[in-house]
Amino acid sequence: MVSLAYGWKHALSTAGFALGAALVLQPVAARAEPAATVARLAASDDLNAVFKTQACKSSRTIAQFDAPIARLAKRLTAHDPVTIVAVGSSSTGGAGASSPAFAYPSRLERELRQRFPDAPVTVVNLGVNGEEAADMMARMDTVLGHHPDLVIWQLGTNTVLRDGSIPATGDVLRAGITRIRKTGADVLLIDPQFAPAVNAKPAVNDMVGMIGYIAKAAHVPVFRRYVAMRHWHEDEALAFDRFITADGLHMNDWGYSCFARLLADNIAATVTRARTVADVKPPI
Repeated sequence: MVSLAYGWKHALSTAGFALGAALVLQPVAARAEPAATVARLAASDDLNAVFKTQACKSSRTIAQFDAPIARLAKRLTAHDPVTIVAVGSSSTGGAGASSPAFAYPSRLERELRQRFPDAPVTVVNLGVNGEEAADMMARMDTVLGHHPDLVIWQLGTNTVLRDGSIPATGDVLRAGITRIRKTGADVLLIDPQFAPAVNAKPAVNDMVGMIGYIAKAAHVPVFRRYVAMRHWHEDEALAFDRFITADGLHMNDWGYSCFARLLADNIAATVTRARTVADVKPPI
């Protein structure tokens, strides 16, 4: 029988890029305000304005979701209101962005509203600086109290930076997926970022692999942020300072905006596939 440790280490092969030093953040209080509130701060901003000097490109390197987001797809197709809760640490909260309007949940809300204009979309940002998976699990009641149709769970980075336990993170992740699903909500995972401070920790490869392994076993989608950002740096030859702030860890406005756009593209593609399957009528 193949061990879990062996499974996740072989589920995803990723190359580390060792630069910089790890940064440990202290927790701050979460702000449970809808992204629509903070997005109004930049209401005059064209979604494409941040990409004028550097385009945000889709890539075949970023695989489409290999698991459904059935509840979200059903509600978007029916033009029903949709609530998405983004739970995570500082890269969900928006550390490094010039304003809350450029945190990825705010950008994601605007991208999804553009793609699904007939379905009111609200994305609630529940990112808290410095948190690990267990901290997020401890406030899952707050997350689920918003009655989400989809929970986007970003995790793993702070555990890697602090040389924490990857198996323990996996145990929390499994329990969290089960708890979220019991409410009927969909789950979507986001793995660590490809950034100098993270890449300096060899364990990032194991963390990325573990998240992918558990996602596949649980049949939930994962947005491979690590692969997407590595593509920017290695394939598109973007210097880290084009999408990462001076701390070597957090994304800047361009990074968050492109991340949100690629995530919205994947969500839209998954919803389209679900519609196509639903429209196929069996032969008589």
